[in-house]
Amino acid sequence: MKKKRLSFWEIWNMSFGFLGIQFGFALQNANTSRIFETLGAEIDQIPILWIAAPVTGLVVQPIIGYFSDRTWTRLGRRRPYFLAGAILASIALCIMPNSPALWVAAGMLWIMDASINVAMEPFRAFVGDNLPGDQRTLGFAMQSFFIGLGAVVGSVMPYVFTNWLGISNTAPEGVIPDSVKWSFYVGGVVFLTAVLWTVWRSREYSPEELEQFEENRDFPAPDLSPEENERRIARLRQYGIMFLAAGLLATAIPYYYNLQKELYVLTVGFALVGILFLAASAIRRRKGRNGFVTIMSDLLNMPDTMKQLAWVQFFSWFALFSMWIYTTQAVTGHVYGTRDTTSELYNDGADWVTVLFGVYNGVAAVVAFLLPVLARKTSRKITHLIALTLGGLGLMSVYFITDPDWLLLSMVGVGIAWASILSVPYAMLAGALPPKKMGYYMGVFNFFIVIPQMVAATILGFLVSGLFGGEPVYALVVGGLAMILSGLLTLRVRDRRAIDLAGMTKS
Repeated sequence: MKKKRLSFWEIWNMSFGFLGIQFGFALQNANTSRIFETLGAEIDQIPILWIAAPVTGLVVQPIIGYFSDRTWTRLGRRRPYFLAGAILASIALCIMPNSPALWVAAGMLWIMDASINVAMEPFRAFVGDNLPGDQRTLGFAMQSFFIGLGAVVGSVMPYVFTNWLGISNTAPEGVIPDSVKWSFYVGGVVFLTAVLWTVWRSREYSPEELEQFEENRDFPAPDLSPEENERRIARLRQYGIMFLAAGLLATAIPYYYNLQKELYVLTVGFALVGILFLAASAIRRRKGRNGFVTIMSDLLNMPDTMKQLAWVQFFSWFALFSMWIYTTQAVTGHVYGTRDTTSELYNDGADWVTVLFGVYNGVAAVVAFLLPVLARKTSRKITHLIALTLGGLGLMSVYFITDPDWLLLSMVGVGIAWASILSVPYAMLAGALPPKKMGYYMGVFNFFIVIPQMVAATILGFLVSGLFGGEPVYALVVGGLAMILSGLLTLRVRDRRAIDLAGMTKS
């Protein structure tokens, strides 16, 4: 038994919810630094305030993936999570721009990002569940299209409200402008409406149907003999000791040299991972397997393709996070020449950043449907390399630009990279995952999006203030170099589709 090939409009409907998710995500990315700075955050505080997003994703996505693999309701397997996340995120979008203080805005970012993650994570597994292997690249490309389209509109909303509708983009000190507030209100409505469309206009295979598909035969159940069980217990313990020791040693360094406290987020995180591995080892020895033990054990048994893609994801998402954190400050300071958040010039520059973010997302929406064509003519690895190289050059070019209009060209390169980042790695990954654990491993794959963001959030503030003389534009240069390196690392990935095609050619 094989999965049914879906029509264009069926794939459209099952991906449409990403329009709303990315609308809200784009508002968050383009305006959070602006909100923090308006509420009194210093330039070197902004990265650590952003830590909410990666930490939340690190915790939420694998848990949601694990439970969605084991869920079946009247709404199906993944759709209940789409709906719950959309409702919570829409509420948070309406509250955040009305935050009376910096700590409230930071707290709302935690809530908003957790809700977005609850809605977003099952969408990746949704494609793997519903589409046959030869349609998955199109499925992820369709998601990329809606991500780009939603982000275009979401990113430019403050600019539209100011320049088309005449709503003010300035406000007294410590107050968020009305143009930003109304953008977030609209975002909440769009988020919920788009996800509801996917919930009601798409279907899912039941667990029994998924069991019958031929592709399940490629992933036999793991050997759980006593010897294998002991080996896995020992492996959990070894990794626990390794991570705990590394975390404690790394924590001692910023303490001894009196470095920035933000570094503790990363070092203590390593120690915490070690404790979790040790706990899983102890529980598995005494009580056998439970949900927690399964999550930690499967983390050590990732498919090889997933491990290789981890490095690609690390450097590309480090680059993206540096862009999201520092583009507003780089453009207003380096190009517009001001850091006065109450000035019209600063807010004009901040509004232009929302347009730039809209442009790169718009480019991504168009390019999303061209990438599968290029991948067929070359390979998915070469396609990703080309896209990431163009994105890296786009980020680095910001340093050399003085005319704001030329920044549009920089964003074309970033948009090409963004389209590929949102589709090509997932298309390579989906064919390497056991179908029964699709949601969980898609959630774990988010680690390699989250961890680089945590690294960026903890070290970029230190680099900008300590090494770059308070000039955030250099963070974009570092991000550009990281993105090019990510492209080169793609060449190491073992792409199962390429192997399958080679086997077909030989036969």
